[in-house]
Amino acid sequence: MLKQTFGRLITSSSRGVAKEKLDCVVIGAGVVGIAIARELALKGREVLVLDSAPTFGTGTTSRNSQVIHAGIYYPLNSLKALFCLRGRELLYKYCSHHDVPHKQIGKLIVATRPSHIPKLNHLMNCATQNGVDGLRMLEDFEAIKMEPELQCVKALLSPASGIIDSHSLMLSLVGEAENHRTMFSYNTTVVGGHLEGNSMHLYVSESKDLRNWNGRSPLNPELILIPKLVVNSAGLSAPALAKRFCGLNTDAIPPVYYARGCYFTLANTRVTPFKRLIYPIPEDGGLGVHVTLDLDGQVKFGPNVEWIDGVDDISSFLNKFDYSVNASHAEMFYPEIRKYYPSLRDGSLEPGYSGIRPKLSGPGQSPVDFVIQGEETHGVPGLVNLFGIESPGLTSSMAIAEYVATRFLR
Repeated sequence: MLKQTFGRLITSSSRGVAKEKLDCVVIGAGVVGIAIARELALKGREVLVLDSAPTFGTGTTSRNSQVIHAGIYYPLNSLKALFCLRGRELLYKYCSHHDVPHKQIGKLIVATRPSHIPKLNHLMNCATQNGVDGLRMLEDFEAIKMEPELQCVKALLSPASGIIDSHSLMLSLVGEAENHRTMFSYNTTVVGGHLEGNSMHLYVSESKDLRNWNGRSPLNPELILIPKLVVNSAGLSAPALAKRFCGLNTDAIPPVYYARGCYFTLANTRVTPFKRLIYPIPEDGGLGVHVTLDLDGQVKFGPNVEWIDGVDDISSFLNKFDYSVNASHAEMFYPEIRKYYPSLRDGSLEPGYSGIRPKLSGPGQSPVDFVIQGEETHGVPGLVNLFGIESPGLTSSMAIAEYVATRFLR
């Protein structure tokens, strides 16, 4: 549990809860939180990162496709578009300089029937406006020459797309942050806070003390932290935590939706059928059941989109979401995959893993951009909330960090 982090323990409250003044606190040790902590530390700030889990990256970051996106899908001048392009540039450069395993293997977005071609043209126009270089529209025979197992009527080639070992990336970022006076406190949960004067007071408890909470008794913090800057990068639980910050304008907290996506792996195959990422036309809530490869050559298909209800706040803080993969869902995967990979054999899909997208739009609604808000939006000095950091969050992580440090540091 958190002790005297920087040696500035101050007077206890009337309830006997110790208070401690700090410089910067980042809540959440996913890839975005770690990248922000590193960026703040590189600018000379003392940083404390808090996470309820036993180590970093146990939530959304460890459950995505590990794809480096090019910036194709996002509206012009959106944060997703801007951060994806800048983040991709920073990410490739960082990986090369720090020997983080990655590979720029390229991607094909495929139209499997003529009615999809206008959507493919729209994606190319959108990506070109966003500044994505190297895109090329391919006829069916050109795409099939590149990927013989593929079936399509047309395809969009994105050479800039790639894959990355996200754990190695986080390990490198953590090490660099720690080398610049960042401390990480795991098994430590921020359960709320309040605004007092012009300072945010964070309520902190040990995670183990919350696991048996009955949901009714008061949550008494073990420690109150008073930072100059708070970055709420808690991922799936960021909105729930923001609602527990007394003094924050709750109208600024967007509605949140949860979409689980499952992955299945390709088994009983000696030769990898594809050398590149293969994506269908995007669907409601996601990018469709696509082909991703990891750096070991394993082929994964997914994710699908399954809208689910949230969980109570404490379960959310402790990442107690249902990540099970129902093996029977494979029957829904086969017909989707065979639209572009017709030779997929029965019985060749095995359950892999699942993740949950922290979305700000629900079924049938238009996609919503990343939300990164400061005092001008929610009224709390020194607080930065990050909401809806789903895909392309991994690709965008270093650009988000750059933005937060540039805009909100004083």
